Amino acid sequence: MNKKEIRWKQRFINFEKAFLQLKEAIEQFDKLDDLAKEGLVQRFEYTFELAWKTIKDYLESEGIVSQFPREVLKQGFHVNVLNNGEVWIDMLEKRNLLAHTYDQDNFNLALESIRKLYFPEIIHLYEFFRRKK
Repeated sequence: MNKKEIRWKQRFINFEKAFLQLKEAIEQFDKLDDLAKEGLVQRFEYTFELAWKTIKDYLESEGIVSQFPREVLKQGFHVNVLNNGEVWIDMLEKRNLLAHTYDQDNFNLALESIRKLYFPEIIHLYEFFRRKK
């Protein structure tokens, strides 16, 4: 196993921990108050961050060098690491906005996007890496 392969597998360990915490919050969504829902948004943010960095490290182990998140996501889609590239680009564009959802309607829309649109794609990525590990 080369250093770059070791790197993505180490990064995956952290991604997996974040993924499982996000999964737990989503599974308990109906029981969460607004404060806990804000925590769910934060869990999404760091899960997303670890996701694209894990993809970056994996791509490097495959000889594909990408530096910036958008570039990494496009390459990940191109080599079938990601299922839906458009959703991942949307996640990238919306992640910074999610942290600043002070309006209740926007906050609710962000939660719905995470639960219904983004999380299924994160599950797909998690399962991809579990098979590769």
